[in-house]
Amino acid sequence: MEIKLLNEQGKSESTVSVPDAVFGRDFNEALVHQIVVAFQANARSGNRAQKGRDEVKHSTKKPWRQKGTGRARAGMTSSPLWRGGGRAFPNSPDENFSQKINKKMYRAGIRSILSQLAREGRVAVVEDFALETPKTKQAVERLKTLGLESVLIVTDSVDENTYLATRNLPHVAVIEPRYIDPLSLIHYKNLLITKAAVAQFEEMLG
Repeated sequence: MEIKLLNEQGKSESTVSVPDAVFGRDFNEALVHQIVVAFQANARSGNRAQKGRDEVKHSTKKPWRQKGTGRARAGMTSSPLWRGGGRAFPNSPDENFSQKINKKMYRAGIRSILSQLAREGRVAVVEDFALETPKTKQAVERLKTLGLESVLIVTDSVDENTYLATRNLPHVAVIEPRYIDPLSLIHYKNLLITKAAVAQFEEMLG
């Protein structure tokens, strides 16, 4: 499969061949949905907690006598039916939200997303992406020259200058191929890959 190769001025004068095993797969919507949901679920900390009827502050005195009042029977104000009472099935702070995804499925989902982005023309390749100084202004100018705003940049190694220059940009992220995840691939509008990173993708996902 051929993907456009951008020069320093952001113009596509040629193309670069990328492996079909990574960028030429069919789109599997059900699989992509599954790995995205699992990725988000595994990121949950599970630190929420609620109080049961034995943990809320209340009196153990019976609110009123059992019979003769015309009202429903009540034993304690900690009942889940009462305002200020405990929850019937409270959430536990150690609740586990994780979902298991096999490596084979996960890699297939990543290949499916990459292939769909390539078909939509949202993937571009550059020789290298490195900045001389850790200045955000320089990063903005470089991306403006390339014609990119919301972009996920995948490079074979993230140097300190590039990291410092892009970390404050809300619609830009720079990562290495080994840290790629389905949520980032879907979140950003464009994907910019260096030539060396393409080779790593082929080694990881091919």
